[in-house]
Amino acid sequence: MPDPAAHRAAVPAIHRLTVLTLNVHKGFNLFNRRFVLPQLRDAVRSTGADLVFLQEVHGNHHQHQQRYPDWPSLPQYEYLADSMWPQFAYGRNAVYPQGDHGNALLSKFPILAYGNRDVSIQGNEQRGLLHCTLEVPGHDPVFAICVHLGLREVHRQSQIDLLLDYLQTLPPDAPVIIAGDFNDWRRRADRRLSEQAWVEAFTHLQGAPARSFPTRLPWLRLDRVYLRNASAIGAKVLSTHPWSHLSDHACLVVELAL
Repeated sequence: MPDPAAHRAAVPAIHRLTVLTLNVHKGFNLFNRRFVLPQLRDAVRSTGADLVFLQEVHGNHHQHQQRYPDWPSLPQYEYLADSMWPQFAYGRNAVYPQGDHGNALLSKFPILAYGNRDVSIQGNEQRGLLHCTLEVPGHDPVFAICVHLGLREVHRQSQIDLLLDYLQTLPPDAPVIIAGDFNDWRRRADRRLSEQAWVEAFTHLQGAPARSFPTRLPWLRLDRVYLRNASAIGAKVLSTHPWSHLSDHACLVVELAL
């Protein structure tokens, strides 16, 4: 019988990863004028990313499925994963009569475990932290957290408290990647994470978080990639065509070293 430990030892170690994060805008372009998920899938695949962090991705939406002929029969995150990312996890945040949406992670590496931590503020938009434990060859578990914080400052501060509480439970020497839409245009959440020694990839390489919203003329620095026990070695904003027509947020791509 094959020895799983021996098999893992024989797999070459991975020392570089490409990470992509994008607010999918539920598969619609800016102002919700067109359903563009098929084109978005092609664009995401073209990056060759190892890990894809997605926000505002549908699990189901019964009305849209009837209205749009090219609406996939699969959940949006599974449709986007296709055959390129064999592993995926979904954290359902918002549930309503027509369906649901939340965060998702697509991975080329095994997802050993995942969970969705509710960080909703009562009476307001539903939010969650999708946290995954990954098996990356040559490393102890790598942790990936997909984030989408609230629109109001007071809510974001409470959600950052909950995020920091969760991060305290992770092994201090483990590689951790936090990515997503922080809605943190005042950069107050960014300051708090920086004070806790979390390194934002674009800040490390370019001096400030990326301008990512709105996608056709990015100005606000809403989307981020934070790292611990990993180093950003390359970072770019994808906001020109076709990306400018695929969401209201620009796509961020970060190459990192473990």
